Amino acid sequence: MKIHIAEHPLIGHKLTVLRDKNTHSPTFRQLTEEIVTLLAYEATREVKTVPATVITPVALYEGIELAEPRPVVVPILRAGLGMLEGMVRLMPTAEVGLLGMVRDHVTLQASTYANRLPENLKGRQCYILDPMLATGGTLIAAVEYLFEKGATEITIITILSAPEGIAALQEAFAGKDQQITLVTGAVDTKLNEHGYIVPGLGDAGDRLYGVV
Repeated sequence: MKIHIAEHPLIGHKLTVLRDKNTHSPTFRQLTEEIVTLLAYEATREVKTVPATVITPVALYEGIELAEPRPVVVPILRAGLGMLEGMVRLMPTAEVGLLGMVRDHVTLQASTYANRLPENLKGRQCYILDPMLATGGTLIAAVEYLFEKGATEITIITILSAPEGIAALQEAFAGKDQQITLVTGAVDTKLNEHGYIVPGLGDAGDRLYGVV
């Protein structure tokens, strides 16, 4: 598994405001979109392309364009939905699939309650969006689900990650043939006894959309 920590002053600045408990939901949502666009720039460095020729006002130009089949962006509901706009702003031709997963607050295990994905992901580059990599349970379950549908190249984009979650991902997929990349804005100190990232930013879903 490849890991890329996007150390950039703009991401660091926006993350600081995002972490502030006094930052209200509208600002939180806007900052999340901006951070994800910056992370997406790093995450798509290896997106597949094919040669393309265009005519400029002066001459022919041999360039590139995104290859078919189109990449698939998969936000994990509900918090990952707040990252979607920031991702498709950079890659508007990508196909969007939805995956609903919930983590039990006692066992910390993830279960799937909804999905809207292509039946076959063979040959598709997949980008999973989830704000937090905490225990890793939700993302491990999501990656396994995409593998079952034929995916072989998966990039996970998170705003924050915990060392425990990274270790869990590495252990779960050690020795696998499929390609997994994690792109994250920061790696925090640890998880607390409730499975929350420290210092973290609290519950990303609640801060994006309020408590329901």
